[in-house]
Amino acid sequence: MSSSCCGTKKQKLNGNYSTGANGYCSSSTNKAGAQRNNGIADGAATQNNHSYHGRGSAGSNNGGGGGGGGGQQSSSSSSSSSSSSSSAGGYNGGYLMNGHGNHLSQQQQSMIGSMSDMCFYCFEVLYRELHNLEEPRTPCFTNDPYPLFVTWKIGKDKRLRGCIGTFSAMRLHSGLREYAITSALRDSRFSPITRDEIQRLTVSVSILQGFEEARGYLDWTLGIHGIRIEFYNERGSKRTATYLPQVATEQGWDQTQTIDSLLRKGGYRAQITPETRRSIKLTRYTSQECQMSYNEYRDLLEKQSHYHGQLCKMQC
Repeated sequence: MSSSCCGTKKQKLNGNYSTGANGYCSSSTNKAGAQRNNGIADGAATQNNHSYHGRGSAGSNNGGGGGGGGGQQSSSSSSSSSSSSSSAGGYNGGYLMNGHGNHLSQQQQSMIGSMSDMCFYCFEVLYRELHNLEEPRTPCFTNDPYPLFVTWKIGKDKRLRGCIGTFSAMRLHSGLREYAITSALRDSRFSPITRDEIQRLTVSVSILQGFEEARGYLDWTLGIHGIRIEFYNERGSKRTATYLPQVATEQGWDQTQTIDSLLRKGGYRAQITPETRRSIKLTRYTSQECQMSYNEYRDLLEKQSHYHGQLCKMQC
């Protein structure tokens, strides 16, 4: 099952949603592999294993994205993410942690240490796609499978420009390559990103972990857990919706307000009652997130070019 998640700027419950905030990280290495999954977007509804972030639509019984108030539906996959600090999250080595960062496995630490390389790789993939260049070489960061999301934002106010991801564990090399392009060019809520826009972009990579079935709709912690809900709408159709860990705290919502917003984003139109909330199946999760601006990407690219130039001179 695939899904999406996203951070938003502080807005009213019935408003549209856009991502915000900035972050940066460091690097690491591992093996290779490939696998493909369907993707969807946060703050949107799911249909045929797809859903859309932010300005959402109604959902269906396949997939796992949230639904938004008053948006579009489409068959393409999309998701959204952002890395913005909250009262319960914190920074460790430059990346944002939503969850229990002091209890990370060696595999998780390797993955987290690679996240700036993942952001760099997403820019490389998109830049080469837009300029009709060959694909970038295979990245050196870990290729372990994780649920992942790629979000593109534009301008100083970090307006959402496209976002797609999956709740299914996917090999990072193929997953980031796929969703970097899909979120930029095939998010049906937006026109495809153009060459002229790339210099104003910020990319965000989110890696989801620690999925647990909750004992009830309140069995999760604000600022720590992202939540994915499954429910039946007033017509008896199964729907799903999700929010990243930081969304509720950014909006200033309590748990009940978050659940009600997520129900609306998933396409629930009837009156929300205590019985409605109790009927929800809720899964909680944590995420690791990193962002990189185009200027940061170019700085790293120039440093790499300078390094390889010096290395070539030494070898010659």
